[in-house]
Amino acid sequence: MLKANERAVMLPHEVRLAIWVMMGFTAILTILFNLFILLMSLHSYRHNGHWMPCETIITALSLANGAYQLVSYSWVTLEEVDRMCYLDREIFSFLLVTVFSLKFTIIWITAFLTFFYSTKLVIEPIHCYTKIQEAFLKHAGTVVVVIPICGFGICMPLLTVFDATNSTVSNNYCSTVTTDSHTGGIYLGCYLLISDIAPGLLILKSSISITVHLVIHLRHMKASNNGFHVPKLSSEMRVVRMTLILVVVFLCFLFMDLFTNYVTVVHGENIMEITMFFTSLYIAISSLVLIYGKKSFWKGLLHQYNVFLDEFLCLRCLKVPETKAKVNPGPGH
Repeated sequence: MLKANERAVMLPHEVRLAIWVMMGFTAILTILFNLFILLMSLHSYRHNGHWMPCETIITALSLANGAYQLVSYSWVTLEEVDRMCYLDREIFSFLLVTVFSLKFTIIWITAFLTFFYSTKLVIEPIHCYTKIQEAFLKHAGTVVVVIPICGFGICMPLLTVFDATNSTVSNNYCSTVTTDSHTGGIYLGCYLLISDIAPGLLILKSSISITVHLVIHLRHMKASNNGFHVPKLSSEMRVVRMTLILVVVFLCFLFMDLFTNYVTVVHGENIMEITMFFTSLYIAISSLVLIYGKKSFWKGLLHQYNVFLDEFLCLRCLKVPETKAKVNPGPGH
């Protein structure tokens, strides 16, 4: 923990500039991916007249993803541009609280989504899971509204926890991202427990449940075929792959997020830009995984990608097939 008379260690200017540039590229990709998800979701709503619970959750997640990228990139941009600290420090603090609350929202909605799929993909009719599914069908919209409200309320104390450590003479940055009190350290520890560890455990539990029931499903299908043919899975296999990939990506992000926050709080190194960059990278990858999880979204994205490459003759070699090539079965099958 930083002592009151110590100054936070800042990242070198070259590193911060490189992170700023990479975050810009990541933000562009994330905005494009999530804008695509929103447009496809709106098209589905107009066609069907309603959203399925999973579509409601994914739409809310895409909105939170886009908002996080805009706010976090604004914070980093102001850090680089406002070297003389013309803006009030309260602006940086408010943006930072918004970033933390949006990260809370994204992680918990992701946990909510994986838990939803874990209840949906259960094979045996377990009474507990049936009740949970009924609750999801009725209250999915309410949950995705309550989560960001809770996130913002939990993150409001950060306004008093963060202390200004900037000095235009010493470090030329105007952020407020360190704390010199034990109370602040305890609060940040509790925040990480609520925003990272708790949803992480829920996501891990959901992935284990999905994996177990996938194994059971494979055994049942193989047994029904008397072991002579490899079992063919239904379209739910795409959802299973999407969920498990989301879990792996999240666990990698969780490790980096806990490590960077530990360095910030315990060692007093101001590396908030690195924390935001890893979060932005996680959001970009998870957004692409969400598109993959819905076949119509994935086919639409591949089509738009190929249409874009058609405009440039030199890039047509990068086109990808939109449909899988059919394999003719050999004799005896």
